[in-house]
Amino acid sequence: MIIFKKIMALTLGVFLMSTNASTANKSPERRQDAIFAGGCFWCLQPPFDALSGVLKTSVGYIGGEKSQATYDAVSQGGTGHYEALRVTYDPTRISYDGLLAVFWENIDPLDDSGQFCDKGEQYKSAIFYGSETEKSVATKSLQKISGLFKEDIKTLILPKTPFFKAEDYHQNYYKKNPIRYKFYRYNCGRDQRLKKLWGDRKPIQN
Repeated sequence: MIIFKKIMALTLGVFLMSTNASTANKSPERRQDAIFAGGCFWCLQPPFDALSGVLKTSVGYIGGEKSQATYDAVSQGGTGHYEALRVTYDPTRISYDGLLAVFWENIDPLDDSGQFCDKGEQYKSAIFYGSETEKSVATKSLQKISGLFKEDIKTLILPKTPFFKAEDYHQNYYKKNPIRYKFYRYNCGRDQRLKKLWGDRKPIQN
């Protein structure tokens, strides 16, 4: 019995060492958040969801001074909030600059009154940075985009403020209500304008 117990203990020790080594060799998942405003947040979510390295996305509100934000209030304007998208991503799989490239090609950077058919401060385009590094990368990206157009770029680069996640029915709206989403997107003229803007251009990465 004593010999049997020793064998079992030795076997268990080898198993635990093997398990720990296997766990140690796995790189921990890294997470960072990037926040972009580009008009209707329903439409900004699909292109980022499709990216390898993006872990999840959430639509919501940012930029206002109030301690809370709701769709009813923000959509009326006057709160200082933007409709925005929070992108949670793994920086070892996709760079912040790579996210910016996707952001640019899904907005109209020349519109200072909103985006596409949606007008008002809540629909303007903006990049919200959370560090000086993000600010620097975003600024360089904007400068390069400026070289692609004759008009001035109207997209703002702003410091992050509290992000308020939007109501559940807004999350993944394009999946929950595909017909209504496609109808809205087409009638808003988003894809038509994007094709005109970016058809012969490509956002530049650093």
